Amino acid sequence: MATSKMNERLNFKSVEELLGVVNEEAAMDIEIYKISGFKGHPFKVIDDEKMQELVESIKTNGVLSPVLIRPIDGRDNYEMISGHRRLHAAQLAGLTAIPSIIREMTDDEAVIAMVDANIQREELLPSERAYAYKMKLGAMKRQGERKDLTGEITSAQNERKLEAADILGEEVGVSRAQIRRYIRLTELIPEILDYVDKKRIQFTSAVEISYLDKEIQKWLFEYIKNNGLVKPKQIALLRKSCETGTMTESKLISILNDSQPGRTPGTKNLLSEKKLRNYFPPEYTEEDMRSVIVQLLEQWSQGKEQE
Repeated sequence: MATSKMNERLNFKSVEELLGVVNEEAAMDIEIYKISGFKGHPFKVIDDEKMQELVESIKTNGVLSPVLIRPIDGRDNYEMISGHRRLHAAQLAGLTAIPSIIREMTDDEAVIAMVDANIQREELLPSERAYAYKMKLGAMKRQGERKDLTGEITSAQNERKLEAADILGEEVGVSRAQIRRYIRLTELIPEILDYVDKKRIQFTSAVEISYLDKEIQKWLFEYIKNNGLVKPKQIALLRKSCETGTMTESKLISILNDSQPGRTPGTKNLLSEKKLRNYFPPEYTEEDMRSVIVQLLEQWSQGKEQE
């Protein structure tokens, strides 16, 4: 009784509620080869320890919760709406069919149902949230536009509809501004977005980087890959420079090098510590490496004098 009251107070939703499953809908076994993945599905299906646990559970108990699919192309083929991980685990477990609920849906209804069924998962990556928010927000806006054309909503409803990011924010528990920040991440090149997922680039810095041209982002990625992390102050300086003049790769490197803490403006970082590590034993410190380089340069200089 206590648990039931707590769930009611916190307004927890069941899986059935999230998927919009009604009592009249019954699951039926559908051959897996007939089901294709959702186009643009933003949530990653990873063969990790949790996936292996799901595979073992399916081997023992079968698929306990049916997947949600919709018919496509007017033929005996289907598109997955919710259940990509269960489908993958079922395949790994050797199943050829999976219990499924079939529902007719428009493209936008399918997008919203797909996002809603996945967005409450724990430990979502920034990239997953970014594309999920973008897909659902776009679907919500298109639905509102169609209602405008048919005259099905009042002017007051239309005013709220225009604030779709507010509505989405309320649903997922973040502000409208945060929704917008996440969607900015979809403007990043894949390599930088991967660094965000791996926490090699801070979320706030990634949002700032998203305003840079894609070519400049590629140069920035190469710099980060070779030199390590960049700080928010460096990104701010880079953005400001891009707004006031033409950017080149050499200019980008100069800006980032000159803005490093402790560096004298105008000096060049010819070889990063990361690059130097390829040529020295792992126990060598940065000072050890510098000492060896200085000795080698002195020997080279003496040799040049003797020529």
